[in-house]
Amino acid sequence: MSAVISADNLTKRYGDLVAVDHVTFDIPAGAITGFVGPNGAGKTTTIRMLLGLVRPSAGSARILEHPISEPETYLPFVGAMIEGPAFYPALSGRENLRVLARLGDFPYERVEELLELVGLADRATSKFKTYSLGMKQRLGIAAALLPQPKVLILDEPVNGLDPAGIHEVRNLLRSLADSGISIFVSSHILSELEVIADHLVVVDHGKVLFQGATKDLLAAHKPRLAVRGSNASDLKSVQELAFAAGFPGEIIGDQLVIMAPESFAGELNKAAFEKGIVLTLLQVTRPTLEESFFEITGGEK
Repeated sequence: MSAVISADNLTKRYGDLVAVDHVTFDIPAGAITGFVGPNGAGKTTTIRMLLGLVRPSAGSARILEHPISEPETYLPFVGAMIEGPAFYPALSGRENLRVLARLGDFPYERVEELLELVGLADRATSKFKTYSLGMKQRLGIAAALLPQPKVLILDEPVNGLDPAGIHEVRNLLRSLADSGISIFVSSHILSELEVIADHLVVVDHGKVLFQGATKDLLAAHKPRLAVRGSNASDLKSVQELAFAAGFPGEIIGDQLVIMAPESFAGELNKAAFEKGIVLTLLQVTRPTLEESFFEITGGEK
């Protein structure tokens, strides 16, 4: 799979502050790539450099094989939404898109297609100021799609949305990716990226900590065994059994969580039974993206 975006030691300094620190990554074509990191990790600054809005202090990057030092060569094929859409409040969704279409010399027919695509055809004549936050985000994505881009870059598109709004945007992004558009989407909402992203670039303090398939990041971190006993007092004994086998565990409420592979479950159940302990729960759980992120960053929830 070829890379639609490549960064090579991309760096941005503001005086003594290093906002982006020698970032290197490749974004595969035809996928949704999540740009993961907490607020202040350097995501927005990186995106601004990719779009030619901020000049790098060092390093380079390419989009669709064109250097970012020549934005006029690739921007016609890139759609973007950064830090929320901006539209005329008193104009309708259709009127706002028509203004942009006229400025960009895009046919009005494209406006109608996009309103249908993002699920706003039935509210096309409603004023933008009456839209919910989720509807505003979808209209922003529609605007980014006006040039029929090959690459779509979105900065925090679900920030501030309620669950219904997040669901709307998630379904839209999946549909766009299925149509062949390569999507690079930044977010600090890790649970959402776990659902929609095929590929991840994880950053913290301006540095790349991981890049690769989402499933590979999740698989790289140890599974756990969740254990409950018929008596709460049994958990301490089970914890000692696990520790003796080389697997530490922590009692959290009425449950013991042991950092151990699935293969240890049978051995633990047998050892507990021999001690006269009946386990009422012995379940393998996998780490979430949020848990994996905090493990590789060494941070805390």
